[in-house]
Amino acid sequence: MKPLEIERRSFEIIKEELGNRPMDPEYDLLIRRVIHATADFEYYDTLTFSPHAMHVLTDAIASGADIVTDTTMAAAGINKTALKTFGGEVHCFIADPDVAKEAKARSMTRSQVSMEKAATMEKPLIFAIGNAPTALFSICDLVNAGKLHPKMVIGVPVGFVNVVEAKEALMQLPVPYIVARGRKGGSSVAAAIVNAALYQLVTREE
Repeated sequence: MKPLEIERRSFEIIKEELGNRPMDPEYDLLIRRVIHATADFEYYDTLTFSPHAMHVLTDAIASGADIVTDTTMAAAGINKTALKTFGGEVHCFIADPDVAKEAKARSMTRSQVSMEKAATMEKPLIFAIGNAPTALFSICDLVNAGKLHPKMVIGVPVGFVNVVEAKEALMQLPVPYIVARGRKGGSSVAAAIVNAALYQLVTREE
C-alpha cells in the first residue's frame, strides 16, 4: 500500500473502532490524529481541554505565534513548512550550550532552564511539552511569577515521576491548555496536536 492509502485506511479503522462514541466537533480531528500517532484509544478519554482550546490554538498559530518544545523529537515532528506560512517557527533550546551550562551551575534540569530562556522571547508562544514534567513545573513557576504569558500550553509529558502532578498543576493555571491526563503522552503526541491544528488551518484556507 502507498503511504496515503495506509493513512486513509488507518483513519477508517480509527473511525470504526471509535464507533458511536460522542465526539465534540472542535476536538474530533485532534483526538483522531493523536490516536493515529499512538495507536492508543485511551486518549479519547484522557485528553483534556481548557475552554475552546482548539480554537485558541489555531488562532495563536494563525497569528504567527512561535512554538517551543522540550525535545528535538517533538520539534522534528512538527510541520515547519506549514507553520512558516503563518509566520511561526519552532524552537528547542534543550541542547543549547548556555542552557546546559546554566542548568549545571544551578543544579537544575536543562528542560527547566530552557523554559526560562523561552520566557525571554518577545514573540507570542505556544509550548508543546511531550517529555519533561520539569518543563511544565518551570512554566507554572514562570506564569505564577508573571514572567510568562503563553498563548497555549500543550502538556503531554510521558513517564512515572511527577508527570501526573505536573499536568494537574498546569490545569490550575489561568492559561489555555491541552493535557493528556495520567502517565501517557510523549513527543509524538505533542507534535500530533500541533499538526492537527496546522492541518485544520491549511485545509480552511484551501
